[in-house]
Amino acid sequence: MPLLAVSGEVRSVVAAFRRFWPYTRGDRRWLLFSGVCAVVAAACEVAAIWLFGVITDKALATRDLDAFWTPALSWLALAVAAGLVSFGGEYTTALAGERFLLRLRDGVFAHIQRMSPDFFDRRRLGDLMARLTDDIEAIEELVASGLVQAVTAAVSVVFFAGAALYVRWDLALVACALVPLFVVTAKVFAARLHAAAARERASNGVMNSIVEEGLANQALVQSYNRQATEASRLHREGRRWMAAKMAEARLTASYGPLIEVLETVCVLVVLGMGAWELSRDRLTLGGLLAFAAYLGYLYPQIQALGRLALTAGEAAAGADRVLQVLNTPPEITDRPSARPRAAGRGRVAFDAVTFGYPGTGRPVLDGLTFRTRPGDLVLVTGPSGSGKSTIAKLLLRFHDPVAGGIRLDGVPIHDLTLHALRASVTLLAQENLLFSATVRDNIAYGRPGASEDDIVAAAKAADAHDFITALPQGYDTPVGQRGRLLSGGQRQRIAIARAMIRDTPVLILDEPTTGLDEAAARRVLTPLRRLMEGRTTILITHDPHLAPRPDQVIDLGAGAASLRAVGDGRADRTGPAAQPTTSR
Repeated sequence: MPLLAVSGEVRSVVAAFRRFWPYTRGDRRWLLFSGVCAVVAAACEVAAIWLFGVITDKALATRDLDAFWTPALSWLALAVAAGLVSFGGEYTTALAGERFLLRLRDGVFAHIQRMSPDFFDRRRLGDLMARLTDDIEAIEELVASGLVQAVTAAVSVVFFAGAALYVRWDLALVACALVPLFVVTAKVFAARLHAAAARERASNGVMNSIVEEGLANQALVQSYNRQATEASRLHREGRRWMAAKMAEARLTASYGPLIEVLETVCVLVVLGMGAWELSRDRLTLGGLLAFAAYLGYLYPQIQALGRLALTAGEAAAGADRVLQVLNTPPEITDRPSARPRAAGRGRVAFDAVTFGYPGTGRPVLDGLTFRTRPGDLVLVTGPSGSGKSTIAKLLLRFHDPVAGGIRLDGVPIHDLTLHALRASVTLLAQENLLFSATVRDNIAYGRPGASEDDIVAAAKAADAHDFITALPQGYDTPVGQRGRLLSGGQRQRIAIARAMIRDTPVLILDEPTTGLDEAAARRVLTPLRRLMEGRTTILITHDPHLAPRPDQVIDLGAGAASLRAVGDGRADRTGPAAQPTTSR
């Protein structure tokens, strides 16, 4: 293995450690305590081996039973003390490690949640899940528990090597002269294992994605008789994953026996020299046995350091994948000058807004201009891909326009925090997004802390109360994964109830009847219109029945956006209608 690869591996491990060390804040005292316990336990083991030598020379060799009891009881006391501190060290290491995992996973998940929806469209969900689970656990083995294990092994090496030097410095120097063999072997294996672990991590993410997609789309898979296709996809990726795992296994399996052989060679060399010293009465039997015991403890600790180097290589591979996520900045963030503002009346203004998605080569919206008054109903029409849903994404700041500006109640939305902006806007998307929780939980998701009366009132307003009470457990009925235990119309009415309880001045309806049959669509018309009352509503739809009397119509067809005022669409409207403005 080239030296460059080994040094690159070391830099990768050091960089990963530095990047994730701040996540140990709050638990470093437990890591320190674990390290102290490791030092005390190693000291107890050194003293116990010394007592073994004393018993051998003063009790066993001389057959003096009286000389046995004092060192024996001292040995027992040391064993009890070592057991207690070992327990304390291992428990606090586990506590610090789990808290580190919790903190790091929370931090990565929070970062991911700040990404725009397009971030998730460009990535496979199963791969992101693997980064939040397996890869993060690998990082913990490097930064938290791995650090304590490294300190424990290093302290033990120092103690046992020092004790061996005290017994016979010349034999100890011979033993230590062979240590570089362990170090070089560990470095070579660690570099190779890092590459194998990187392949395994990537393949694991792809395999998780295949499983997630296949299970989530079982209705499509079965209806198209594609079970064999999905099984074949999983099998192919499973073979790649298995090949990567076997590469790791070959390296790990060959490392252990090789180190055992090196260790045996070292011990035999030292014992041979010790026997020669013993034959010339320059070393006692107890001293030789104690020296051999020190070596018996020393070499496994050196081997443990080598295994930690292998673990660090695997952890670095996982860290690289997590850093790929953390180093991707959110597309949209709060400006330093942004301030939270209370929700207003819902006046929306697009001023010459132009926007295009990366890689498309042309703008989806080009100079779009329109303004609403509080309570206006704006109908957005146009063919697929004309930018209808883009209007909703821009208003919610999932993206920022490349030109022009958007204002809410006269305030540029850039001057609002994302939380304040989105607290003023409710989106009812094409897909009825429900969580695998109860009906009550899904309705209350619109306003955390909502009372039972508020939940029921919202369900009644959405014409959902009757079917909810007819469910086996009423409002406590689980809706299943993504709400699939309910019909499409039922899911839509729960989504409407969730929007009702959210009660924001601006409402965006994005094809709210998509996927519903004619009867189900008719059933949601009344609650939809009830939801729109008193709110500025941007309605994206091809169904004219949803908006028989819009105040404005934005037509995004024919490659040019145009706006026309239809007139007073609300019976309680006073004052003149908005003047039409045409973009482009």
